[in-house]
Amino acid sequence: MKELYIGLMSGTSLDGVDVVLCEIDAAKCELLTSMEYPFDKALKKDILRMINGETTLKELGQVDHRLGLLFANAVNALIAQEQIDCSEIKAIGSHGQTLWHEPDADHPFSMQLGDANVITTKTDIQCVADFRRKDIALGGQGAPFAPAFHQFLFKELKSSVAVVNVGGMANITLLGDGVTGYDTGPGNVLLDLWIEKEQGKTYDSDGAWAKSGREDEKLLDDFLSDPYFSKEPPKSTGRELFNREWLLGMLKKHVEIRAQDVQATLLELSVQSIANEVKKSKCELLLVCGGGAKNS
Repeated sequence: MKELYIGLMSGTSLDGVDVVLCEIDAAKCELLTSMEYPFDKALKKDILRMINGETTLKELGQVDHRLGLLFANAVNALIAQEQIDCSEIKAIGSHGQTLWHEPDADHPFSMQLGDANVITTKTDIQCVADFRRKDIALGGQGAPFAPAFHQFLFKELKSSVAVVNVGGMANITLLGDGVTGYDTGPGNVLLDLWIEKEQGKTYDSDGAWAKSGREDEKLLDDFLSDPYFSKEPPKSTGRELFNREWLLGMLKKHVEIRAQDVQATLLELSVQSIANEVKKSKCELLLVCGGGAKNS
């Protein structure tokens, strides 16, 4: 039996809330419509401040509620745009906004905020959330979980397939004999961080600034020396590792490099760390998706 569901996605880049309406049955997931809802700038600033520094329980609770309101507003905007009857929607799926992800700690956990109770109350549609923590409790990484969807979406393909998603972080799904998936490392997150620091822009549109620079091989080697890149999967990562402190620490030995050359090298880091994993896969077909796929 076909049922209607709404999906909510807000990634590491904090550049918007993706809202989709899908018709799903046991065999097929059909995208009916979608929209990108703008991310509240003040909320984004508060989230990044919390990730990069200290916070309080009060701030944590307030951001959880504010994110719930943001997600609910995004759903209601899609409903209004498409003139949908809420009673026709089976459920909303919301994985929330990841603030911290540490599955390999002594006490592993992953924290996503965006109160599902607020979403349900403000939309009058039941909301399913908290997708990661049971996997971590069972010894998994809790991320990425796109591989389960990729397996469902591309099950008819007979060849060995690799699906690369370039978001704030980049991840790869390997389909063939079963399914595996893991984070390859940073996708857009360091590029966004650096251009915001140097030029006050939220992202490098079409990779234009990186294109104006030249990669520095010594800096790239230092980037790639981070133990994460040589770690065997399963593995996952986020802003708790690849962040402003990580980048500025790496740049201490390379103060003479021009800002645009740093950007070009960060882009090469994303490309190289993804390509290294693709080459290991022996895939016959490579599919690339996510915002980073628009970087020419």
